[in-house]
Amino acid sequence: MSVSSAIDRAGVSGDGFRSLAAPDLRRAIREGRFRGPTAGYGLGCLQGNLAILPAAQAGDFLRFCVNNPKPCPLIGVSQAGSPHIPALGADLDIRTDLAGYRVFHGGSDAYRPVPDLLDVWRDDLVTFVLGCSFSFEDAILRAGIRLAHVEAGRNVPMYVTSLQTAPSGPFGGPVVVSMRAFSAADAIQAMLLSDRYRLAHGSPVHFGDPAEIGISDLAKPDFGDAPDLRPGEVPVFWACGVTPQMAIRQARPEIAITHEPGHMLVTDLSADAAEFSLGGVRPAST
Repeated sequence: MSVSSAIDRAGVSGDGFRSLAAPDLRRAIREGRFRGPTAGYGLGCLQGNLAILPAAQAGDFLRFCVNNPKPCPLIGVSQAGSPHIPALGADLDIRTDLAGYRVFHGGSDAYRPVPDLLDVWRDDLVTFVLGCSFSFEDAILRAGIRLAHVEAGRNVPMYVTSLQTAPSGPFGGPVVVSMRAFSAADAIQAMLLSDRYRLAHGSPVHFGDPAEIGISDLAKPDFGDAPDLRPGEVPVFWACGVTPQMAIRQARPEIAITHEPGHMLVTDLSADAAEFSLGGVRPAST
């Protein structure tokens, strides 16, 4: 079954943006025509989380990603001051091509939501793009498995856990997870499918009782939308790219920029590239 067929079966095919190739979807975002979570969009393309820091903190953050490949699978790094990462998209502009940004100043936990970064960009900023679990959702949909948040057009629920990352310099803190619920048989298949996508967080970090990883109430996620669990479904938890946002909060850099949770960078790379090393990534077919 094709991805588009799986989406059609989920009942969400009426949204014309879902059929756009990655460059066209980024253009729609750049022009302000699309402003939502990207789960189920950019079909077949690798999506990425965003973390932007001053060059002075970039080395420690790079080591943090290397130390924590499950929540922070690195797929791209920019040159200092450059808003472009050509390997991820020839026309890609980090300043305009995500549907929502958060700008942190002065080490504060408070952030300013902005639609683009044109007014805040600096010559010393380094962009890190980290793989996203939305990329393996295509494989789950192709297998005919229901994804409730895609079906409902909502953001995936995300939770701060009691699991801890391996620190690097000032960066550290808890692991954040995203949750998807399945029947027992579908949960096993989803786990096996996601394990192939190592640049998109790979296999889950937990399934079953959420209390075992410090989640007290599934109905109250820390980020994203509340889940829709059907009777008998099993919650499955994957490491999430919001984890580095928590690490950045702990480090309190003078300026930091992240994406709005669920509002990812859609690259030109094939989602299947998440099965391989960076040397194996390739453009998605259009």
